[in-house]
Amino acid sequence: MRHRRAPLGLGLPALIALAFLTLPLLALLAKVPWRRFGDILVESATVEVLVLSVGSAAVSTLLCLLLGAPLAWVLAHARPATRRILRTLVTLPMIVPPVVGGVALLAAYGRRGVAGAPVYELFGVSLPFTTAAVVVAQTFVALPFCVLAIEGALRGIDPEYADSAAVQGAGRFQVFRYITLPLAAPGVVAGATLGFARALGEFGATLTFAGSFPGVTRTAPLAIYQALDSDPALAYGLSAILLLVSAAVLLSLRDSWWPR
Repeated sequence: MRHRRAPLGLGLPALIALAFLTLPLLALLAKVPWRRFGDILVESATVEVLVLSVGSAAVSTLLCLLLGAPLAWVLAHARPATRRILRTLVTLPMIVPPVVGGVALLAAYGRRGVAGAPVYELFGVSLPFTTAAVVVAQTFVALPFCVLAIEGALRGIDPEYADSAAVQGAGRFQVFRYITLPLAAPGVVAGATLGFARALGEFGATLTFAGSFPGVTRTAPLAIYQALDSDPALAYGLSAILLLVSAAVLLSLRDSWWPR
């Protein structure tokens, strides 16, 4: 593709848009007390929320892969009409307001929820406001990213590879193991990485469904929100950490997700 210099009528609005997006991020980094950054990193409050955030996001990412890869395969091989319906259902958690997602999780898995009430009556187990609820909320918002990334990778595989292997006697599992999976691996990695980043930054659904209890459900985004008034240095420090993690995620995906 030939590169052209943007005309003034497009270049000026583009620069304004770029400044609009980058100025808040640069302002955030300017507000970080970098001289105290090392001390902030080793504070017990910081370590506690980061361990919980990273641990729950890692479990959520694993669930996204275990559940999302089969769903992505179904989407990739479904008929167009069925695919449109399924993709709409998969995409909804990405676009609904986060607090709505949290309310929906309460309606489904709360103590009086559609699925939560029978479980509570039979086993006395209540999911909301526990560490497991954090994982559920993160998985709910991160799963669509994982599914769509893997589906895109699967749909991009030339079916002739699988057909040729099948003609030569390869079974379905062999085709999946030696052809489909290696070819889709970049999409799987991209989906897992995007899912992890989305889970790590989840706020609204987590707050509504899991609450914000120190050491139990208070993840880094919740800690940032609560520290803005009481400890701004901690809020800016944690924000910088999440910003740097997000930037690292994008850079790691430059070959498998970003167009060239």
